[in-house]
Amino acid sequence: MSDPRRRIPRTDHLLADADIAAAAARLGQRRVKTAIVAAQDAARSGRIAPEDVAAMVRCELGDAAASSLRPVLNATGVVVHTNLGRAPLSAAAVAAVVDAAGYVDVELDLAAGTRSRRGTAAREALIAACPAAQDALIVNNGAAALVLATTALAAGGEVIVSRGELIEIGAGFRLPDLITSTGARLREVGTTNRTHARDYAEAIGPDTGAILKVHPSNFRVDGFTAGVHLTELRRLSGNIPVIMDIGSGLLAADPALPDEPDAATALRSGADLVTASADKLLGGPQGGILLGSAELIGRLAGHPLARAVRADKLALAALEATVGGPDAPVSRYVRADPEHLRRRAERLAAQVGGTVVAHDGRVGGGGAPGVPLPGWAVRLPQSLAEPLRTGSPAVLPRVTDGACLIDLRCVPEESDDAVAAAVRAVTACTS
Repeated sequence: MSDPRRRIPRTDHLLADADIAAAAARLGQRRVKTAIVAAQDAARSGRIAPEDVAAMVRCELGDAAASSLRPVLNATGVVVHTNLGRAPLSAAAVAAVVDAAGYVDVELDLAAGTRSRRGTAAREALIAACPAAQDALIVNNGAAALVLATTALAAGGEVIVSRGELIEIGAGFRLPDLITSTGARLREVGTTNRTHARDYAEAIGPDTGAILKVHPSNFRVDGFTAGVHLTELRRLSGNIPVIMDIGSGLLAADPALPDEPDAATALRSGADLVTASADKLLGGPQGGILLGSAELIGRLAGHPLARAVRADKLALAALEATVGGPDAPVSRYVRADPEHLRRRAERLAAQVGGTVVAHDGRVGGGGAPGVPLPGWAVRLPQSLAEPLRTGSPAVLPRVTDGACLIDLRCVPEESDDAVAAAVRAVTACTS
């Protein structure tokens, strides 16, 4: 009797299959060959019949994506969700990224045929949106913005900062470690809860390279507290640069988040330089922005480290489209009407069961800590949370108090039916 393994299709024959060839064009030869080898090995071990090899390869590759990153429907109510990539891009920003994926004039003046300043249009969009800034610089994330500022202005010298602003944020990221890594020395002043103008005045000396003020992220300090306003720091500092790290990236004051600092107010109040993230409340791609005086931005742009932390063309394109385009999703989600959210939750509950309950969303990403965003959610059994996360589409609910909560605040309304279908599918499988 002949060995059935002789009937296993050869690799070249499988690659000639129309469906598999189309998958190779979409995913690449290496990915397809890996799937072919796995199917052939399954046939050799007897786990599948030789005649099923091609079908197994087609099944493996049919719905495969070019990236291992999976789209997720964010049903947590947290707008800037760090584990989900922070801010979702607007349609305008997505289109700009696609346009920038090929060759673009990122550092070229097409009219003159000569090299130009990188990211000029994105920089001009930021200045137009924040006229209090004389100039702007864009780098690859918010931490890089602060590293570049302290390196260029205070390496080998001191950075004065209040002890109450030496923060730690997610994943163990600590501001003191970041600053000292630049070669600057920290000069801590005040106490955890109270810092006064005299503390800064007594610390200023010939080694002072910059004064840094940091907006606390992810927490609030209430009670017996004191801090020093930027206007007072500006008066005390003389010619020493005052840096304000606002964190979440608001360019102008937002009535919906009255306690969240913004770049325009910080600059008008006396900051020489403002640093922030682009992918939080600004609603753009991962990036860091620096806004301030033309002299300081010029010093930072000319520093060797600026090359190492510069933003790529995709981020520049997305940021320009975000700042100059329609409201980003983050802005819409923060301002979502609670009554409209309730009606959406009721429609979902009518389709899948569950109870509609009041549920406060959050800004997330360190923005507006402790500020509730009133809304509603559908309460379902906690057992549905895992299959919803691992299903297709992936739906990420909030798990709390023994329940699975579906909050539609950050779900595009056109995806409500997809959420309902996902819930029905996992309910059918678990019942």
